[in-house]
Amino acid sequence: MSGDLMPGRPARRAELAAFLRARRAQLRPADVGLPVGNASGRRRTPGLRREEVAQLSGVGVTWYTWLEQGRDIAASPQVVDALARALLLDPDQRRHLREIAGLPALERETLADEVLPRLQRLVDAVAPNPASIYDAHFDFLVWNGPYVRIRHDPGRLPGDRRNLLWMMFTDAENRARMVRWEPAARAMVSQFRAAAGRRPDDPRFAEIVEALSGASPEFREWWAEYPVRYFRPVTVGIDHPELGRIGLELFQLRPVEHPDLLMVVQVPASDQDFERMATLPGAP
Repeated sequence: MSGDLMPGRPARRAELAAFLRARRAQLRPADVGLPVGNASGRRRTPGLRREEVAQLSGVGVTWYTWLEQGRDIAASPQVVDALARALLLDPDQRRHLREIAGLPALERETLADEVLPRLQRLVDAVAPNPASIYDAHFDFLVWNGPYVRIRHDPGRLPGDRRNLLWMMFTDAENRARMVRWEPAARAMVSQFRAAAGRRPDDPRFAEIVEALSGASPEFREWWAEYPVRYFRPVTVGIDHPELGRIGLELFQLRPVEHPDLLMVVQVPASDQDFERMATLPGAP
């Protein structure tokens, strides 16, 4: 049986084989609704047999045996998910199985209500540095006070337009503050294009692109060029009405428990920039 993905490297195939064997040995027939043992009530094999896993997941016994032997074969996302169900994997185990099989992570569920306060505490803790956290669509989730005072206030945007890309192309105040707006905006379009390419069927990406294409001729033109560029370390210049010109070095981080979220911390690029930021009313 063949899959949709290219076969993995030998070390990855060996890890996949070891994980499948270990998980199969940990299950009992009763766990998956199978009869226990033979006529004597005894089984020679601890845990499930290979043919039982193959039956439960709907794959061929020979193919599954080759997979456990670490042979050079491919496993499609559908087959890997079927194996995860057959082996009763919990969310962490399912994620691990997909990783060692060379598959992309599953889509994350909507954040629970208790997650946002935790993320808010995180961005508040990095003050006086401006910090914000976005979801996979570059929608703002949380931000801290320095971000509002030095960059802009996402809370002023309508809920369905509380998006970093939307702010970059439609917020005149932010545009006026940025020393080199066009390179920054082009870089953001490139990063957004790369993110959208990972989720071609995601309606939120399509909705943002459609709205911005109507609101910004520049976005419409640059989007049609199909730019793709991932994040690179950069320092942005800001002409602040109270602080004067300051430089902010951008850092991107991802919470381990929510790898599809993005935290951006903006650190003063020099001691002088830090001193200027410290004089802003409301700074810690």
